[in-house]
This record gives sequence, C-alpha cells and structure tokens, in this order.
Amino acid sequence: MDELFSNDDKSTMPPSADTFGPLSSTDPFPHSVLSNTSAMLQTPSQIQTPASHQPSTHEELKPHLSTVQPPSVSGVASTHLSQMAPPSVMPITPRSIPSVGSVGTDSITPILQNIVATVNLCCKLDLRKIAQGARNAEYNPKRFAAVIMRIREPRTTALVFSSGKLVITGARSEDGAKLAARKYARVIQKLSFPAKFAEFKIQNMVGSCDVKFPIRLEGLMLMHGQFCSYEPELFPGLIYRMVKPRIVLLIFVSGKVVITGAKTREEIYQGFNNIYPILKSFKKK
Repeated sequence: MDELFSNDDKSTMPPSADTFGPLSSTDPFPHSVLSNTSAMLQTPSQIQTPASHQPSTHEELKPHLSTVQPPSVSGVASTHLSQMAPPSVMPITPRSIPSVGSVGTDSITPILQNIVATVNLCCKLDLRKIAQGARNAEYNPKRFAAVIMRIREPRTTALVFSSGKLVITGARSEDGAKLAARKYARVIQKLSFPAKFAEFKIQNMVGSCDVKFPIRLEGLMLMHGQFCSYEPELFPGLIYRMVKPRIVLLIFVSGKVVITGAKTREEIYQGFNNIYPILKSFKKK
C-alpha cells in the first residue's frame, strides 16, 4: 500500500488508529488527538492536491466539468429535511374538562329561577299565635290552612303548617334556600316554640334559558310525540317530559325553554344538554 501513494498523498490520508497512540484515562483529550483532529478538519481549500492529479491546463478540466451536474437546491434541502425531521407524531394536548352546561350547547347555560325546599321543625305550631307575633305574616284559614311568611334577604316566602312543616320558595340558590329556612325557624323559636331544624330537603328546582332561535313546535310534536304534549289552543308552549333525567321542559316557539322538576342543579344542566341538539334540528329556517 505504501508504494501506491507518494509522500504528498500520505500527508493527505486520514490518520490511522495507531497515529493517536494510547489514550490516557486521566486525559480525555490528549494533545496528539487534538493535533491530528485539527488536520482532519481542514477545509478543501487548505488541503493540497497531489501534483500527479493536478490538471495542467483548463482544457483538461472541460470534460470533467461537462459531466458533473450540480445538485439542485430543492433536492439538497429535501434530503437534509428528511434527515432532520422527527417522526410524525401527533401532539399530545391535555383534554379540556368542559364546564357544566357547555357541551354541545354553544355555551348556553340555564339560570336557576326558583328553588322549593322543605324543613321539619319537629313540633306542633299555633298558627294564630305566629300570625299575631311575627312580622310580614298573614293567616286566613278560610282561604289556606297555613301561615304565609316573607323575609327580604334572601327574598323568599314560607308556608308554615300547624304540623311543624315549612315550605320555602323563591330562593335562587341552594345555599340561599337553606339560609332562608334557618331564618324562618329562628323566628318561630323566638315565639316560644321548641322548634328544631331537621330534614331539610330541596324538592324542586326551576331553570330557564334562551336558545336564541325560533323552534318548529309542530315538527317536534310529530317526531317526539311519545314524550310531548302540545295544545296551542290551551297553552302556547310544548310540554316535553324527559325520562332521564326525570324532568319536564316547557318549550316555546320563540326559543325560550323552562326546565322544572329537577332535584339538583346537575339534572337541569344534563336535561338541557340532552334537549338542545333536538331543538337545533327543528330550528326554523
């Protein structure tokens, strides 16, 4: 092999493994390795072409130049991009947890309008004494067998029965209904009744919303007749009785919807999420 190359050719050959010599475990980059590596990193302009391979005239270069085609920029770019581009993997993004009442409903959320709750005071009550001693209370046994009491904050009305049961209406939230029930119980306690606060329960919640488009109630009645009741001569709204959740919806041609019969706020949201795609399919065009 040494006879095939001249001294100049040997200077341009890459150094062999023996050239570097033994590597020291304490010196990760020996001086001999760095010096030989710098020789390898020389640019083509710095490397001298052997004299035996240098063409003497420009005429001898023409055949070689005519046969060599420069690589296209697009081909080089595509080659580099194909080598550099990572494998196609779909980006992993965290799943957003939808807020209640916004799934498939164009961000329309029913608003609570009324909550009906009951509480037991666990004692017998003298309704005439309560009507005479409490403010904002009225009692007319010929019309209704209960005392009607009202408070301003939260703005609610209570029906007080002689059995010790109270029915609170008019609250706009669960906490407001419970606070109002405690205030009524406290008023009755101050009238010398051994009242207790027990068995508080929400019996009904009413919500309403507007879908912002008119609805073809006749078509809805024809397609969902087993769940609907629509008598425009008696009542202008369509009554839709949903099975799950067990609620009732009043649907009007203007797009207004009233949801009642729910025991929790989630039932109102779930019922509206179920009915909204149906209403959208019967939108007036």
